[in-house]
Amino acid sequence: MIEFEMTGRVGRDLRPDDVRVVAAKEMNLRGNAVINVIDPTKSYQPTFPGAVATCVIAKRSIDARNDVVYRYKIEAYNHRYESYVPYEVEEYKDVSASEPVLIIGAGPAGLFAALKLLTLGFKPVILERGKNVHDRKFDMARLSREGILDPDSNYCYGEGGAGAFSDGKLFTRSSKRGDIREVLYQFVNFGANPQILVDAHPHIGTDRLPKVVENIRNTIVERGGEYHFGTKVTDISVKKDGSLTVTALDSENPTTTGKPRTVKYSARKVILATGHSARDIYEMLSSKDCSLEAKGFAMGVRVEHPQSLINEARYHGRWEPGFPAAEYSFTEQVDERGVFSFCMCPGGVLVPSATEPESIVMNGMSNSARSGKFANAGVVVQIDPEDVPEEYSGSGAFKGLDFQKDVERKMWQFASGRSSNPMAAPAQRMIDFCNGVVSEDLPETSYKPGVVPAPLHELLPELISSRLRKAFPEVNKHSIRGFFTNDALLVGVESRTSSPVRIPRDPQTMESVSFPGLLPCGEGAGYSGGIVSSAIDGINCAIAVARSLEA
Repeated sequence: MIEFEMTGRVGRDLRPDDVRVVAAKEMNLRGNAVINVIDPTKSYQPTFPGAVATCVIAKRSIDARNDVVYRYKIEAYNHRYESYVPYEVEEYKDVSASEPVLIIGAGPAGLFAALKLLTLGFKPVILERGKNVHDRKFDMARLSREGILDPDSNYCYGEGGAGAFSDGKLFTRSSKRGDIREVLYQFVNFGANPQILVDAHPHIGTDRLPKVVENIRNTIVERGGEYHFGTKVTDISVKKDGSLTVTALDSENPTTTGKPRTVKYSARKVILATGHSARDIYEMLSSKDCSLEAKGFAMGVRVEHPQSLINEARYHGRWEPGFPAAEYSFTEQVDERGVFSFCMCPGGVLVPSATEPESIVMNGMSNSARSGKFANAGVVVQIDPEDVPEEYSGSGAFKGLDFQKDVERKMWQFASGRSSNPMAAPAQRMIDFCNGVVSEDLPETSYKPGVVPAPLHELLPELISSRLRKAFPEVNKHSIRGFFTNDALLVGVESRTSSPVRIPRDPQTMESVSFPGLLPCGEGAGYSGGIVSSAIDGINCAIAVARSLEA
């Protein structure tokens, strides 16, 4: 297989005949050679049985350095030497009578672990503390509109996990962990736009991802798997035979007095995929002497610009209606620590992502069209365990977690009483932040609970605010002209980039080094960051489970 590049107009598909002409030259074939051209984004692929070669559109990205064009990577297979084999999703087996494997959490790690178990012939039994993806929408709407937080059903907890209502970004660099196609093709199989198979920065969209998640659930249940919503795990114990018992509170099937019913589930293996915000799970494991360790994470602010400003900067003044909303990413080194953009949402909105009362946590999301007025991204500072202030050293593995909680609480304490919505967030214009001046007024924002003028330069820990103040002008200088402006709004705090805690596991068995039979998985275990890497980690844990049980 050889690779070559082509360019094409933004807004138009690449013409197959153009691909054939270039491919013939690249492969030293005659000009009229019969060549199949495969576009994975199309449902119908016309092919010629006598073709001497096959070309596949593998990747597409926008290049705005000169003229604004799509840049394509084409994979070409000469049939004299090799055949093109299209990727196929594995068959999901009927596991109604198979051995159960418990999965705690229905985020991407848990869902893709369940799907992999179906292909391997094991029965996934999913325990999810939150609600199904449809019902949790009402709790999130109430959170934004009235500031009423349900600790078990919000932007982080519930079917689909935190990523279900955060744009569904699928960009990852984790190809060494597994075959990314196994994730992308299954997403398409369950209803995602096939464009994700070729886009350099694929995303599904907050408006489309819930239906995809629901389709995944339907398949798992149809093949014999189980879902249990409103099931909050409170304990995991080991029986004499080495199998595990998981105790949970079932709020969907309460007792006659209306209290959650205590339920127990047993299995030889348990995949723990509870996400980066399930702090009670860490506390439960710590009480059982399960090995935990402090892990690096990042913290900062959500930065919101007018999307038109980002379009102007990234397209160098050549943006036109019909072009995709511009994205950005950057990394700056400031005082020996990385300052970088995270979870960028073109045409998006800011949302409240707290999971506990009396705390403010920010996140962003955007729909599939990315057509909103604003662009937002987390801009965060790398925090290594040794960077956490000395006052938290007594917390051991929880020092980063306790530091994170205190900053989130500090944001709430400042904004509390300054707005009618309890989820109103402290905010500051960008240049004012860098100059240490509280903004007299604030620009329009997409954040529905509202914002209040605040001295974020003082509310944020010095190790964060000092680096952000230095980084913003540098971003403007190095990569995004116009980024450093008082039209940009900083909102605090972006703190849930990843878990500050890791659950150590054996690299071969994927099981906890101190809790046999328990497989820590995904973001909450400290082994991934984002939808695709979490999904791949779930797949790998499912494979490890099958290998162990079959042995």
